[in-house]
Amino acid sequence: MEAELGLICLILAAVGSSFAVILHAMNRLLSKQTPLALMLGCGYLVALSSAFSLLYLILAFVADDFALAYVASHSNSQLPVIFKIAASWGGHQGSMLFWVVTLSLWACLIRSRDEFSSQYKADYIAVMLMLTAIFAWFTLLTSNPFEYAPSLASDGRDLNPMLQDVGLILHPPLLYLGYVGFASILALGVAALLQPSAIHHWFQAGRDWAMVAWGFLTLGIIVGSWWAYNELGWGGWWFWDPVENASLLPWLTATALLHTLVQSKRQGGVNKSSYMLAFLTFGFSVLGTFIVRSGILTSVHAFAVDPTKGIVLLLVMAFIFLLTFALLILKSDSIPAKGITHWLSRQYLTLVAMGLLLIATSTVFLGTFYPMIYELLRLGSISVGAPYFNTMIAPLSLLGLLAMGWGPLLKWQQGLFQRRKRVLTEFVVSAVLGAMLYLLQVQVWASMTLLFWCVTTWVIVSHLRLLFVMPPTKRRQKLPMVLSHIGIALVCLGAMMNAQHSFERNVRVEPNSYHQFDGFSIRYQGIDWSIGPNYTAERASVSLILADRQFQLLPERRHYPVRVMNMTEPAIKSFWHGDYYLTLGEKVGLKAYALKIQYRAYIWWIWLGGLMVVAAVFTALQPVQQRVKVERYCEQQSY
Repeated sequence: MEAELGLICLILAAVGSSFAVILHAMNRLLSKQTPLALMLGCGYLVALSSAFSLLYLILAFVADDFALAYVASHSNSQLPVIFKIAASWGGHQGSMLFWVVTLSLWACLIRSRDEFSSQYKADYIAVMLMLTAIFAWFTLLTSNPFEYAPSLASDGRDLNPMLQDVGLILHPPLLYLGYVGFASILALGVAALLQPSAIHHWFQAGRDWAMVAWGFLTLGIIVGSWWAYNELGWGGWWFWDPVENASLLPWLTATALLHTLVQSKRQGGVNKSSYMLAFLTFGFSVLGTFIVRSGILTSVHAFAVDPTKGIVLLLVMAFIFLLTFALLILKSDSIPAKGITHWLSRQYLTLVAMGLLLIATSTVFLGTFYPMIYELLRLGSISVGAPYFNTMIAPLSLLGLLAMGWGPLLKWQQGLFQRRKRVLTEFVVSAVLGAMLYLLQVQVWASMTLLFWCVTTWVIVSHLRLLFVMPPTKRRQKLPMVLSHIGIALVCLGAMMNAQHSFERNVRVEPNSYHQFDGFSIRYQGIDWSIGPNYTAERASVSLILADRQFQLLPERRHYPVRVMNMTEPAIKSFWHGDYYLTLGEKVGLKAYALKIQYRAYIWWIWLGGLMVVAAVFTALQPVQQRVKVERYCEQQSY
């Protein structure tokens, strides 16, 4: 019953969104205005029907309705309920339905902006519902989650063990909310191009909503890296995998977009680069879905492989790109151009930061897709791995940190040559402090890491000084920038320390064996067996001894009989300076096992910095809410 109701709701969402788009397009061609109430009504109908469709899919998972092919291939009667719920969006069909739901919800968000004109709201809803219709019909015709299996299965194939983690509950929805959030920025931009008189709405709402979408995407990336670190057992936080890169690409362009929108607000107008970045960001968001679902690029994340579906997604992306860029070219004359008044100003530095972000985007894009292009041209096969990305991104990150450290010291349209002595003194003192903090921690130092410590310390000091010297009335306004920049600095510093000062040791252990290493030792007690809800596990008991302290760690090797897969569950002991990370390997003797011990330096600094960036978004939202209330009050008083 849930399947039929879910399918009906999905059909209703596809038909309702298509009807609204066609009606609005016809009215536009006839120079008529579509009633806003009608467009909002269609938006609410599509949002409710798609949300109920997802709800019925979740109920089918919870009820173990293995008559559905999607449920049978991604669930099992022994799977914990929380993972059954998460499995509803863990595969291709469910993720596409989640896209439809989030698109329709973002479409209704325009209702909260009372200061916008009815025509602008109607245009925005029409663009969002057009995207909703595209993905709804794509889901119905190629990725129907309510399709029945050819034969009734007594039980399901179970969810991929790699996805049976709390990270799956949060990671995909957060990414989708970020990806689809950038569709709203695209829609705001297209609506502004269709109605040039409302162009000021674009950078007002665009900046606010881009920040929200960017926050979701940032949090999704953080949770994803934490999930990979805790679940996959390899001890790393970023593999430069194609799907990881696909989430990084829109994050980089969205970061550049936020800076251009801030610049637009300062200048009192929108520049063309804001439109280009908005369209590019959503394009990269769709591209990420294409990578996961096409199977064209090899990835540990590509759990659902179907080249046909990937090609359809690629065609959808090409259609959106061509349509939006054609509109941008046609309406480019209506977009005012603003010049830079001083080369040594925050305005100019913002432009430099945008350039660095776009260079980083091009670097990641080339490294991700060049092997595919090379192979398609029948030139052979090549692989681009972590050494390329690390070599290219590290100097770009260092230049970006220099720009962040210099930025707070400049005015928006003027240089500060008169303060150069104080600035130079602050830089030298911060660099010396950073170098001392680094050299006191390590026995063997690396030059690039030393540079990062010097520059990162300067970024933190310059931003904290800015926060404390400015008037309290402006402190709240600058807090989001300070938090985000310090957070990015901590991520860069943590990544460099993790790359340069982590190590691993491999050892053969037997019951009651003792092993001494440089700075720590371990004592292996033995193996216990345990039974989980849908797996069996070998659990090792290991004592980690650091100086006069001892910690008990329990790494596991799990076997999932339905999927016939083995998974390692690491045991982790965290400290402020890094993690001790233990993974249990294969059995190498009658009672002997291989044990890998890793020390991951400064790993938590990466996630702490990322969470500071997300916190910056939340601190920025409160002034937005206050500003919207003021704008509504002023509008009411004008009447």
